[in-house]
Amino acid sequence: MEDERPLIALLLAVSLCLGGCGSKSAPSRHEIIDSRDVYDPRSLDPALSTDVPTGRAVGYVFDGLTRFTPDARVEPSLAERWDVTPDGLRYTFHLRRGVVFQDGRPLTATTIIHSWQRALLPATKSGAAQFLFPVAGAREFNGGKATSVSGIAAPNDSTLVVTLTEPLAIFIKMLAMPVASVVPDDVPANFGEHPIGTGPWRLVEWKHDDYLLFAKNPSYFGGAPKADTLRARIIAEPSTGVAEYESGNVDILQIPAAEASDWMEDESRKPMLMSTPALELVYIGINTTRGPLVDARVRQAINYAIDVGRINERLIGGRGTRAAGVVPPALGGYDSTRKAYPYDPAKAKQLLAEAGHPNGIDIDLWTSTTPIYLRIAETVQAYLKAVGIRAKIVQRESAASRGAARKGQTDMILKDWYADYPDAEDFLYPLLHSANRGAGGNVSFYSNPRFDSLVTASRRELDENRRNALYRQADSIAFADAPMVFLYFYNELYAVQPWIKHFVPPVIFNGQRWMDVTISTPKP
Repeated sequence: MEDERPLIALLLAVSLCLGGCGSKSAPSRHEIIDSRDVYDPRSLDPALSTDVPTGRAVGYVFDGLTRFTPDARVEPSLAERWDVTPDGLRYTFHLRRGVVFQDGRPLTATTIIHSWQRALLPATKSGAAQFLFPVAGAREFNGGKATSVSGIAAPNDSTLVVTLTEPLAIFIKMLAMPVASVVPDDVPANFGEHPIGTGPWRLVEWKHDDYLLFAKNPSYFGGAPKADTLRARIIAEPSTGVAEYESGNVDILQIPAAEASDWMEDESRKPMLMSTPALELVYIGINTTRGPLVDARVRQAINYAIDVGRINERLIGGRGTRAAGVVPPALGGYDSTRKAYPYDPAKAKQLLAEAGHPNGIDIDLWTSTTPIYLRIAETVQAYLKAVGIRAKIVQRESAASRGAARKGQTDMILKDWYADYPDAEDFLYPLLHSANRGAGGNVSFYSNPRFDSLVTASRRELDENRRNALYRQADSIAFADAPMVFLYFYNELYAVQPWIKHFVPPVIFNGQRWMDVTISTPKP
């Protein structure tokens, strides 16, 4: 998922108070107020969920067969348990009994079939239907070549049998994505504005570009949330979010990266801070098919030429973890022993000379119009110039720059990748597997048969330890080939009001559903 959400917070300078952050006395309200979204959800229809605010809200109202915990573990949801055949092709899900939608309709296995088929219907125009393509017949149904999805069946109301086209170890995780959430039969045309799910919260009011108000679902099968209501505020400007937090009008604040050091150095604010790794890689894709960039030595030289540590410290307030591959430290398959490319201009010049470019090269470096991206690009440009690489910055709005990269029209492009689901596969496969060159997300147009074979094998490997070993091997190969500049993994920093209890910052965007979070109200 390409997402500039954490970086948007850097767009504007934030005026921070010099003293404490407002009153520390607990408010009398029984409503939790979240302020993490900077733009309106596009719809609350799970089939149309392709962005972070939508996916978050869908997770409040709806359930899938599985779900994510705040620390990105997958656990049962509508399915109490499941069995998998030894070949990894058939899953039998045993559903919870007695689950009802918020309008009283019962959940059955047939409901899930209808829900998935609705998401796959061409007329639905889902931007996430591909995540159901592992199911046998799903691709054909989506393409209008079949009248039903052959790989799903309901032997009875509480059993769902799903057959895959090939083994896919991460299938259970994909079922926790918003598109696989279950909707009732015969939903109305305005369902995205008036959603009905089985989830812990029901939508009460949606004031566009302002807030979404949810009330707890007293009949939720997992027990009702402990808070009465949840208000998800949409606050586009960081300065407004900070002011609202300081006034006690919001409970959770996502700290703008450029202001992180100010908050961490303020003794009055330190006790409010919580940090968690975001499953987001910021990198520079290097098109391995263009001119001198075909040579791995040139790509390695580019990595050696850039002082990523200084970029992290000076431009994003130290909120990045240096990348030595594409697998984040929070996920299985991460290799903690692998060292990142060090800042070594002499080594960069040596490699360029060995590759036949003693006088350097000329390249284009593309970036979006996001100000922090331009600042990073200009810094990278200066580092490259010092070793003889003359980089011309090409700035376009995000969609245009992304489109050019996917068509192979860029030499290098600064961009990010935010995980759709918490697994190393969601970085290795879309970003670097040759099956995804171009439109699939591999804007480096990287192709290495050994890498491809390891990633393909990992997708089929059901044993987690063996799968993680395959991930590490594949990541090591790509790291050496340097199809990108490995910059950093972003770490989120939150300020949490002292009256909020049991909040855990989520690693994955839909991992916090506010079930156990409470607000300590003052005693009368």
